[in-house]
Amino acid sequence: MSPGVDLLDLLGARSGIVCAVGAGGKKSLLRCLAAAHPGRVALTATVSITHVPDESGFAVAVASDADLPDAVARLGPAARVAYACPGEKADRWAGASPATIERIHREGGFAATCVKADGARMRWAKAPAEDEPALPDCCTTVLPVVSALAIGEPLSSRVAHRVERIAQLLGLCEGEIITPAHLGRLIASPLGMMKRTESRQVVPVINMVDDARREAGAREAAEVALAATPRIDHVVLTCLARGEAPLVAVVRR
Repeated sequence: MSPGVDLLDLLGARSGIVCAVGAGGKKSLLRCLAAAHPGRVALTATVSITHVPDESGFAVAVASDADLPDAVARLGPAARVAYACPGEKADRWAGASPATIERIHREGGFAATCVKADGARMRWAKAPAEDEPALPDCCTTVLPVVSALAIGEPLSSRVAHRVERIAQLLGLCEGEIITPAHLGRLIASPLGMMKRTESRQVVPVINMVDDARREAGAREAAEVALAATPRIDHVVLTCLARGEAPLVAVVRR
């Protein structure tokens, strides 16, 4: 199998409703999975999302939440579908409701639906707010995403979204260096990347692992996360910028 197909199995993304949360590559990860999937797959969000490029190979439906199921149905049997609601900004769409996502997944005969379930303002790490992540009840797999680029950086709004929550969660002060152990604890925390995952399958992803130094830090963070919670049994390291070969390593318990 190709690396992309292998990634589907590693991330539990071959079937069901798969939600990406966190920071550092959610949209890229979901588009990678959708592009690699051999069956019918949808890409959507429960939160604001940037437009899918015209050349991406997705058939696109944008309509009010109530009208989305019919809008997707009018696309016919397209293998890859992106759908959302109109947004307030010209370059962004609004998220669909969990009930609508579940209905479209079922009625559209999709093998998998890939969902962006929170935002991070292009940062490399985040801690969720009180109302985050916006996971549909029908979500089967959660992919918490963090970036290896955060390791070695001072905790600041340049690097992290919701700095004050990360500081409180990890006992860090703004300006202190983020270590692999900090990133691992953020992944494993029930108030961090594990929030609201409940009994769902969870496969953390450490992205932007683009050299040996970052791989070493990412591996250390993964080992800390695995030791901190029994809810996960492996962490996937990726460099999504590598296109057709995004998988770097798998760190197992």
